Amino acid sequence: MITQIRGRVVEKSPTNVVVDCNGIGYEVNISLYTFSQLTDDENIQLYTHLQVKEDSHTLFGFRTTLERAVFRLLISVSGIGTSTARTMLSSLQPAEIQQAIINEDVPKIQGVKGIGLKTAQRVIIDLKDKIVSLYGIDEIPGIKSNTIKDEALSALEVLGYTRKASGKVVDNIIQSAPESSVEELIKAALNKL
Repeated sequence: MITQIRGRVVEKSPTNVVVDCNGIGYEVNISLYTFSQLTDDENIQLYTHLQVKEDSHTLFGFRTTLERAVFRLLISVSGIGTSTARTMLSSLQPAEIQQAIINEDVPKIQGVKGIGLKTAQRVIIDLKDKIVSLYGIDEIPGIKSNTIKDEALSALEVLGYTRKASGKVVDNIIQSAPESSVEELIKAALNKL
């Protein structure tokens, strides 16, 4: 199995890159998360997952080993294929997917295009123990701040903002300033909404 690829970027788009390795160009499918992590530097290293089917060999590339691990866990769930897993990683960051699974946040997972209620529930049921045992609950960022996040979201709802719109803003604020209080979260979110 091809586990990583290092070379020069020949072509780059939001869905794939072509990496030249000693004269051979490999087309590597990527998520929007990985695309956003790519720099303008021509040399690149991606961690990969090779999917072998009867009629194709498809290479998926990830900027971090965490993203690849989450991808592999997602495709282990019945009903989630590689394209759906890539869509999930394009819509949510790997840490957000981990949090959603641990917190049993069905609406967040269901918010990804192509994932219905039953599939979202199956993802949580199948992966909750694996995510926790694989990474340990202390290593997943933001778990401690969930009550603060929930309080901030409730306050923003009372102020007339939808939970979906304010949720993304609050998540971004928590990632950039994890030690924020409820008041600081609300103030920062109001400035961005």
